[in-house]
Amino acid sequence: MIEAVLGEDLLDRVCGKVSRRVLPLFFLAFIVAYLDRINISFAKLQMTTDTGLTDATYAVGASIFFWSYMIFEVPSNLILKRVGARIWISRIMVTWGIVSVAMMFITPLAAFFHTSQTNVFYALRLLLGVCEAGFLPGVLYYIGSWMPANKQSRMFALFLASLPVSLMFGGPVSGWVLEVSGGFGHFRGWQWLFLLEGLPSIVMGVVIFVFLPRDIGSARWLSDAEKHCLKASLRGERAHKEENMLVAIGDGRVWMLILILLALNTGFYGLSFWLPTIIHRAGVTSTATIGLLSAIPWIASIPCLILNASHSARTGERRWHAALPAFIGGVAFIASALVASHFYLSLACLTLAIGSLMASFPIYWTFPNQILGGTAAAAGLALINSVGALAGVFGSVASAIAESITGNINDGTYLFGVLALLAGLLILALPRGISQDAGSERFEFDPHAREKSL
Repeated sequence: MIEAVLGEDLLDRVCGKVSRRVLPLFFLAFIVAYLDRINISFAKLQMTTDTGLTDATYAVGASIFFWSYMIFEVPSNLILKRVGARIWISRIMVTWGIVSVAMMFITPLAAFFHTSQTNVFYALRLLLGVCEAGFLPGVLYYIGSWMPANKQSRMFALFLASLPVSLMFGGPVSGWVLEVSGGFGHFRGWQWLFLLEGLPSIVMGVVIFVFLPRDIGSARWLSDAEKHCLKASLRGERAHKEENMLVAIGDGRVWMLILILLALNTGFYGLSFWLPTIIHRAGVTSTATIGLLSAIPWIASIPCLILNASHSARTGERRWHAALPAFIGGVAFIASALVASHFYLSLACLTLAIGSLMASFPIYWTFPNQILGGTAAAAGLALINSVGALAGVFGSVASAIAESITGNINDGTYLFGVLALLAGLLILALPRGISQDAGSERFEFDPHAREKSL
């Protein structure tokens, strides 16, 4: 019993040390990743006029990204497992930064290739999806190779907090860039937006290549005892995991997790792409003000996801910590559509909806790592995230379709609400082996044990 307590305490300390060393790199990388992913929603406010792109063209272009992202996600993560996260995540960030910057040259590229600006827009969005494929599942796989699933929720929460941080600052910064940079250096504001938010991705790619350790054994800041502690905890968990890639891809539990992510992501991506337009249609004309107002839901979501993950880790309960926020988010999405004529009340409902969805994500992402290991984890995480990313297609077109049918762009949130409620029900239907720790025994660490390789 004493050894078990000491082992758990040591494992907690070592996992905390890993988080402090690795998390800042991924936190910053995820911020610039989502700045690149959603800057199109702000650039749209100007570039549609300059390039002749319509709302329908924008919706198709926004969704094209997710198709190529989905197709190349699994191959990308399998390559990551072979060459290592340090090299592959660096490659991902540098190449997507280059493509993002290229978006500012849509007009000259169209002239050079003798095609329309619409075709260039589609091609660059397609290429951006190819370049970015594998980033999120690669990070999740990397974290899963350093610590057991029951220690991951806090780290996932802090890592995923970078997402609302990027949207929180990205909105005001993007609005400000559009407001003040137009005409400077013969470029329009939307062109400066792609340049200034694409270059940080290239820089972070270089930083990760320099500072991210390849694996536990190469981490110079861990002692031999600390390395052995991490490896021993992972060995004890592997007995409960599936490591055959083909078996994992055909596993019904994996496809249940995919359906849950599809349902949760539809509302998340839908609001990410259309919130600036929703605010603009409500009568707000200043791009800087639109940016500030669009940041409100993301600011509020940060304490939601951190507090929920911390409470889950403290109590050891994960099923309801993932399902209950999804139920709350579903009700809030539907309420936002019902009170759409009262803008600030509707915005408050959307804020509650996003905060609730974000609270579900850190708990949700511990579920795949509970059942998958090795090559199966690399392929399974990529498969879950890639098919789940199709929600970006549904979310990006849902509001446009709703507006074409009802004349009200806010009506797309009815769909987001129903899907969030469905996600909550599916989480409760998950087999208990996914949403609870693999084995009830406490981790015991023998400092004199002979170290074994994983």
